[in-house]
Amino acid sequence: MLAGAALAALCAGATSQQDREGEIVASLAGGRVIIHVTRDDVLFAAIDQPIETRSIPPRVMELDSTHIGVVLGATEWQSPDEPKPLRMDRDLPRISGKDPRYGAYAGDAEPDLETIGIGFLEKLRPLVARLHHKLDFPPDLPIFEVVVIGYAPNGYGPEVWTIEFGIEQEEIATRGDFWQTRVLRPRFTQLYPPEKHEPRKLVETRYPADAKGATLLDLIQGNDPGIARFRSNEPKFAKVLENIEKGQAQKAVGIDSADFLRAELPLIAGNARFVLGKMEEQRGFEWIVAPDEPVEKVKRDKNQPPEAPSLRRRPKPQS
Repeated sequence: MLAGAALAALCAGATSQQDREGEIVASLAGGRVIIHVTRDDVLFAAIDQPIETRSIPPRVMELDSTHIGVVLGATEWQSPDEPKPLRMDRDLPRISGKDPRYGAYAGDAEPDLETIGIGFLEKLRPLVARLHHKLDFPPDLPIFEVVVIGYAPNGYGPEVWTIEFGIEQEEIATRGDFWQTRVLRPRFTQLYPPEKHEPRKLVETRYPADAKGATLLDLIQGNDPGIARFRSNEPKFAKVLENIEKGQAQKAVGIDSADFLRAELPLIAGNARFVLGKMEEQRGFEWIVAPDEPVEKVKRDKNQPPEAPSLRRRPKPQS
């Protein structure tokens, strides 16, 4: 697994460098995120799949009242002169408006999503700049990724995005084996909703992307023995599976889908840690299977005007 080896090198290389130069060390979160948009809510699960021995599990952070983020990749950074690591799922800088220094991003992201991307970019920049050893990173492998899950306003409905941050390096010839590292502007990818008339399925994303193993949708469509038992023994699960297989996952009853995921996740996770939660448009975020530590509530900026951008994608024009 090329991506996994490259990511492990980020920690291993930094550890050896740290002994000599006091360089910052990144701890990595690897795993898979499964999202099921149902009739009533948005369900999400995150399963830990360690990249190396110092890996940490994927963590969930509240972004605003209608969105959460699952953070993956280099989510924790330890400096030798600091007693506690800096975590990417805490104390995200709040930006009250679009920063003109960055202009427009390529792609389909709305300005409010770009605002969140800039917040993470500003937090990553000084950390990545302290990596001075050579990293053999594939060009398409992000060093950090956020899976954004929630609701947009004005009836647009559920949405799922990934925000990915790559890096680039340049050797400083005058300083010997010394590399200058900088984080690139984020790349936005919309995973849900699909285009009109396309089937509505489960969404699953992994970090690194080439991690092995069948997706939950693969298991359902392949009638995996565990899935088959649920289908034959529990009528409400059979109905959930029928909706998913028909490409109408959004018609499944939320509480039934939550019960199905609660029963299925231990089977596909094995001994790995996992969490399961839900997001409702009116009631917000709630745990079904909580992590070992609580999610910190988002810190509101008292000086932020009501009209300031939030993590809310404007609705698409109706055709």
